[in-house]
Amino acid sequence: MLKTILLLLIALLILPAVAIYFDDPLSSLQLVMLTRVTIFMLSVAAICFITGELSGNYSQVDKIWSIMPILYTGYFAWASDWNSRITLMAVIAAIWGIRLTYNFSRRGAYTWKFWAGEEDYRWKILREQPMFNSKWKWTAFNLFFICLYQNSLILLFTLPALMASGSEKPLGPADWVLAIICITAIYIEWLADQQQWDFQQEKHRRIDANQNNKKLYSDGFVSTGLWRYVRHPNYTAEQAIWVFFYAFTIAATGKWLNWSAAGCILLLLLFQGSADFSEKISASKYTGYSDYQKRTGKFLPTWK
Repeated sequence: MLKTILLLLIALLILPAVAIYFDDPLSSLQLVMLTRVTIFMLSVAAICFITGELSGNYSQVDKIWSIMPILYTGYFAWASDWNSRITLMAVIAAIWGIRLTYNFSRRGAYTWKFWAGEEDYRWKILREQPMFNSKWKWTAFNLFFICLYQNSLILLFTLPALMASGSEKPLGPADWVLAIICITAIYIEWLADQQQWDFQQEKHRRIDANQNNKKLYSDGFVSTGLWRYVRHPNYTAEQAIWVFFYAFTIAATGKWLNWSAAGCILLLLLFQGSADFSEKISASKYTGYSDYQKRTGKFLPTWK
């Protein structure tokens, strides 16, 4: 896990800088927009860090993960005088964000005490690892990875909207195809999260009623519906959303590779590490999980 985190931090520093250096220069408007959102992002990261340290709840970035892309893309659309392509991208980001915010809120993530609410269970497990046996080590991790890295990543995977704002090419059929793909992926993510929610609700109902005797629920983890074919269908859809969000820049510029690809590439790397860590926890809790891993693909189906 620590090696993955270090790789992500190094990639965060190197990949965007190299990509921008070798790509076409930004316009003056794009530079202004990038500067403003970067200052805003750093301010938000500082607030998340201070709030997490004072409250002991380190899921402050989790609370805003689904909200910040709406603000960033909304700003890009406004600053580009509501360019049709950027506005469409902002609408897609808003649909994604509203759905994800709802899914997070029903798990108790938001309370009137904004610093409170559910904390991601993985942070507690990670804090107990030997590598964080000193408080300063966890504080540094909270600052550089949880707050700075994740906030930077959120901004980076929305920057295709900034990149596309430099194109005068009108909205075309390719943009609408990409919009349909993104909306479809959002629906798949919603369906996967709903199936997970329904399973966990029924599992805990059975446990409370001392009825947890059906194998489907006694296994402890969902393996039906979309989860029958992929171990992380919600992660698959999430990654697809932002890869195809980047593809709007291809439709706008005609170039297959540009500097704004850094965000979705880093996101793919993050999900690799996050999925591996989650599965390590699940395998330690549920005896049948290793068999589930063998017969089911992580992000894509395995046809056996």
